[in-house]
Amino acid sequence: MNYTQKKINQYFSKTESTAPLAVFRFLFGAMMFFSILRFWEKGWIDSLYIAPKFHFSYYGFEWVKPIGGYTYLIFIVCAFTSLMVAIGFKYRIAITTFFLSFTYIELMDKTTYLNHYYFISLVSFLLIFLPANKYFSIDSYIEKKEYKKTPRWTVDCLKLMIGIVYVYAGVAKLNSDWLFQAMPLKIWLTSKYDLPLLGGLMQKQWFHYAMSWSGMLYDLTIPFLLLYKKTRLIAFLLVIIFHVFTGILFPIGMFPYIMIVGSLLFFDASFHEKILKKIKNNRRRIRDIELIPSYVYSAAQRKVTLGIMLLFFMVQLIIPWRYLLYPGELFWTEQGYRFSWRVMLMEKVGYTIFKIVDGKTKKFFYVENNDFLTPIQEKQMSFQPDFILEYAHYLGNHFKRQGHKNVEVYAESYVALNGRLSMPFVKKSVDLMKQNVSFKHKDWIIPFKHEVKIRGL
Repeated sequence: MNYTQKKINQYFSKTESTAPLAVFRFLFGAMMFFSILRFWEKGWIDSLYIAPKFHFSYYGFEWVKPIGGYTYLIFIVCAFTSLMVAIGFKYRIAITTFFLSFTYIELMDKTTYLNHYYFISLVSFLLIFLPANKYFSIDSYIEKKEYKKTPRWTVDCLKLMIGIVYVYAGVAKLNSDWLFQAMPLKIWLTSKYDLPLLGGLMQKQWFHYAMSWSGMLYDLTIPFLLLYKKTRLIAFLLVIIFHVFTGILFPIGMFPYIMIVGSLLFFDASFHEKILKKIKNNRRRIRDIELIPSYVYSAAQRKVTLGIMLLFFMVQLIIPWRYLLYPGELFWTEQGYRFSWRVMLMEKVGYTIFKIVDGKTKKFFYVENNDFLTPIQEKQMSFQPDFILEYAHYLGNHFKRQGHKNVEVYAESYVALNGRLSMPFVKKSVDLMKQNVSFKHKDWIIPFKHEVKIRGL
C-alpha cells in the first residue's frame, strides 16, 4: 500500500461526533418549512406556477409542469417532509421525498431559477446518504438508539459543498466588469438611496469598488478561514455581517440564513453538543436510549455511498467550467451560465418582440407578449437566449394550431449588459422555428462587441 492510499484509508476510518449533522438537519429542515410557508403566504404558488399560461422548461425536463390546483399538494408534501426532516422522523423517506418534491418545484418553471434553490436541491440530495437522524431525532427515540459518532466524511462532504459554492462564486468575480467597473453593484447600490443611514453611502463610487473587491475576497477566503480554528470565530462574524447586509440590500429570500446555518458545520463538535445538551436538559426524557459508540456503514453501503459522493463532487467541480465549450462572451450568450455559482454577477435588461410570418405570402404580424407571459416571465425572456428560443417555438406551435399556414417566427431583440448601451441581440433574419432546442452553440446570437476580461470562471 503506497503512502497516498494509506492516508486516504486513514481519513475514511476517522470519526467525529454526530452532533453537527443533527444540528444541521434540524435547522435545515426548519428553515425549509418556514421558507415554504413564506412562499405560500406571499401568493407565489398561484402567481408563479398556476396563473401563467406558459412555463419555461429546462432542457430534458419539459415533462415537469405545474398540475393546476393540485400544485398546492406538491408544496404541502414539501413542507410536511421538511418538518419531518427537522425532527428526524422517518428521516430517509422524508429527506428523499423532500428532495424530489423541492426539485420538482424548482424544475416547473425556469423563470424562477435561483442559485440557492439549486443549492437546496444539492444539499438535500447529499442528506439522503448521511446518517443525520442517528442522534437527537424521533427515529432514535423510536429505535431506542443514539450513535455518538459518525464517519468524519459525512460532515466534511457538507463543508465541501459549502466551500465549492463560496470559492466558485469568488473565482467568477475575477472579471473586469466586477473588479474594475464595479458592475453591476454600481447600478444596484445607487438605487438604494432611500435606505436609512446607509442611503448616502450607497452613492459613493469608492464604496461600490470596496463592495466589489471585498465580496470577491470574502468568497475566495471564507471557507478556509472557517476551517482554521484560530480564525473561525472572526470568520463566522464575517459570515453573519456579510449575509445580513446582502439580505437587507437584495431580495434573495432565505439564502443568507441558509449560508449562516451551513457555516456552523465548521465549528468543533463540542459546540454542537452543547447546543443539543442544553435542549435535552430543557425537556423531559421520553425513554432510556442506548448510546452506541459509532455509526458504521455496512461494506456495501459504504462502497455505494462513497461512489455516489465521488461522482457527485466530480460533477459539481466540472459543471461550472462547461462554458469553455462555447464561443463568445458568457455574460452575453449565457451558454453555461446557470448551475455554476455565478451569484449576482450581471445586470442585464432587454426588449424582445416576435414577428409571425407566413413563409409563402410574407404577410406578418407582431405578438403582444403580455397575451402569453406574465411580467416576470417576459422580463426573463427578453435577454436569455434559451428563453427566447423556447418561447418562439411555443408561439409558432400556438399559431399553427390556430390555423395559420407556413408559420415562421422571427425576433427583434436589444439587450444592455452591465450599464452598456443596448445592442442588437438576435439575428433578425433567422427563423427561430427552424432552430432546435439543444445544448449546441446558438449561432443566431449576435456576437458581443465588447469584452469582459480576466475571466476567472
